[in-house]
Amino acid sequence: MFATSIAALRSLRARRSSLTSHLFLSSFPPPAAMTTANGTKSPSTSQPLLPQAAQSLVDSVDAFLFDCDGVIWKGDKLIEGVPHALQALRSLGKKLVFVTNNSTKSRKQYARKFTSLGLDVSEEEIFSSSFAAAMFLKLRNFPREKKVYVIGEEGILEELKQAGFSCLGGPEDGKKKVELKTNFWFEHDKSVGAVVVGLDQYINYYKLQYATLCICENPGCLFIATNRDAVGHMTDLQEWPGAGCMVAAVCGSTQKEPIVVGKPSTFLMDFLLERFQIDTARMCMVGDRLDTDILFGKNAGCKTLLVLSGVTSMLDLQDPSNEIHPDYYASSVSDIVDLSNSHTKGQ
Repeated sequence: MFATSIAALRSLRARRSSLTSHLFLSSFPPPAAMTTANGTKSPSTSQPLLPQAAQSLVDSVDAFLFDCDGVIWKGDKLIEGVPHALQALRSLGKKLVFVTNNSTKSRKQYARKFTSLGLDVSEEEIFSSSFAAAMFLKLRNFPREKKVYVIGEEGILEELKQAGFSCLGGPEDGKKKVELKTNFWFEHDKSVGAVVVGLDQYINYYKLQYATLCICENPGCLFIATNRDAVGHMTDLQEWPGAGCMVAAVCGSTQKEPIVVGKPSTFLMDFLLERFQIDTARMCMVGDRLDTDILFGKNAGCKTLLVLSGVTSMLDLQDPSNEIHPDYYASSVSDIVDLSNSHTKGQ
């Protein structure tokens, strides 16, 4: 666990002013002008990561925040150039932080995954939505006598238990079934005070009913979502349904909206600021999703870099309805170092 003062975190959250950004529509690539409401032209707010821009970005940033799925890896396969890029950034004295919405693993489990892929990343450099869910409850002084029901996998359970909470559900309930027959009554634990919903490949009707009853019938029961990602690269060849699908199902059955603790919520940023003591203006969020990674960075006041190695395509960027634009965009993480080196050699 981080030696982080809960009181300090509460104070930090209270001090942070609400940051709002006017997001302009633009076309990619190249950066194009857009037409505003009064008919005048306004330049695009995004730039391709060309050599000079890459060098400027590296020089102006002290900490790079990386998403994982679609940025560092796809499934259990590293994206080409990642090891070299991370090593090069470390050699320049940059802090590296990995901020993932994928709640299937705990920070400890993610550290083991990084090691298995040949990357030297410590548990202290990893901030996951499973960890965020546990810390949210801790900051709320969630009663220890209350239980937490989990639609999700081992990552959430492990983080909750490490934080001292009692849990129900998880993969174990994926084996349970219901029989919809006359006079059947579904029992649930009345001491459940929170339901946490994350990515769950074992989701079933039993879990949906259990979560629904807890949220609707247990007084004051919290409904927490790790994130609302629609899809994700759970394997290297395909996108798969994300946690947002599970969250949407519970929203539908309860007619309630959750508290979201993962990106784009800035909840995780509190821990980053407390841990690293770096101004967000000196941070760069690198991700493959506009509506989570890039929005998370913008909400916190970070520089933002979209990589096209994951779920977002050039067509998504060019879509006229898109209102979320990164400061820069590139093909992959390796472009940060390769293009920066290219600029240096060209001088």
